[in-house]
Amino acid sequence: MRNNIVHIGAGELTYEIRAIVKIAEELNRLGLKTNMENIGDPIAKGEKIPLWMKEIVSGLTMQDCSYGYSATKGLLETRQFLAELTNQRAKTQITAEDIIFFNGLGDAIQKVYGLLKREARVIGPSPTYSTHSSAEGAHAGQKPITYHLDPDNHWYPDMDDLRQSVKYNPAISAVLIINPDNPTGAVYPERILREIIAICKEYDLFLICDEIYHNLCYNGTTTKPISDLIGDLPAIAMKGISKEVPWPGSRCGWIEVYNSDKDEMFKCYIDSILNSKMVEVCSTTLPQKAIPHILSHPEYPKYLEQRRNRYERYSNIAYNLLTEVSGLKVNRTNGAFYMSVVFERGKLNNKQSLPIENPKIRELVEKHVGLPDTETDKRFVYYLLASTGICVVPISSFCTDERGFRITLLEQDEKEFSQIFITIANAITTYLKSGLDK
Repeated sequence: MRNNIVHIGAGELTYEIRAIVKIAEELNRLGLKTNMENIGDPIAKGEKIPLWMKEIVSGLTMQDCSYGYSATKGLLETRQFLAELTNQRAKTQITAEDIIFFNGLGDAIQKVYGLLKREARVIGPSPTYSTHSSAEGAHAGQKPITYHLDPDNHWYPDMDDLRQSVKYNPAISAVLIINPDNPTGAVYPERILREIIAICKEYDLFLICDEIYHNLCYNGTTTKPISDLIGDLPAIAMKGISKEVPWPGSRCGWIEVYNSDKDEMFKCYIDSILNSKMVEVCSTTLPQKAIPHILSHPEYPKYLEQRRNRYERYSNIAYNLLTEVSGLKVNRTNGAFYMSVVFERGKLNNKQSLPIENPKIRELVEKHVGLPDTETDKRFVYYLLASTGICVVPISSFCTDERGFRITLLEQDEKEFSQIFITIANAITTYLKSGLDK
């Protein structure tokens, strides 16, 4: 090319959650039956949408207005409904004008980071959901800035690490929280949220909180939305229906903006996000119209409770099976539907392997893991896939120095779910032993 046309942050745009699907597809063509536990799509794993919800959506498709543009911020009646939901409990009150809809939270994340001044950094958790870390790194053209989540303390934030990072890096302008967390399944108690808010106030930062899993907490854990706690701190909450309803194919998420009137610079930044939506015209109309009908339906609380109960049961099955495996750090999942497991330091190396019967599959996998810079947990994940057909995601792809894997709790059949984790437990034991005599 005549000029360098590649964006300075292009190298930060990675998404191993889906990248590993290409490898699984290659293995499928070679005859391997795969079990995809890599991506948080309840529908793909057999989640059944209740009839009453389908009737709401099908009824809306008969209305001509469902096929038109929505307002740039989103449908007024839906934004009013959501504002009222927040205001029923929150000390910080909002109006419909404080809500902006997007084509999924992925769209919102790209704009929230992309419209920051390049020198303004957002510090996020480590490990963290790849879309956040990639967007932050891409906007700055540098590696993401992170604070440590501690696998030896329920995956809670290392508050000393966060405070020191903020104190000694003046470029940090905001803190990201994902609560309940993806990929760890942690749920943050109120005291942790209050401490993070206090740090933001002390250093004049704004707060971003991804709350898309907020109504999926279990095992006796509770948390609070940031709207209950922030007071006059400028903040953004990210919400959506892709995981909770669940309707990931709707591509429908929104942000709630708090205290934009408290800081002129923050208000200008939020206005730039809105202006970018005006260029796109609007977000998806049909799911916006469905939201008030679904969330206010008398069956919805019972439906959510059934899903929480199932995830709680499965989280305990997974925990009980993996906590017995030597060489692992295992935390019980308490929110969302992911589990992150890490290996103890020094347990992984580049000599370990698992038996693979098909020579063509073995050749393909060894080609992918044979590179000198292949992370040790990625090596394990690829061998696990080729040997057992179980597809998980290496935890190193979530912007962390830990080494392990993330797996979902979405398999519908309980016997099959248990067998998946029994197979993983046995595979880990075999894999760790395999490197001892090499």
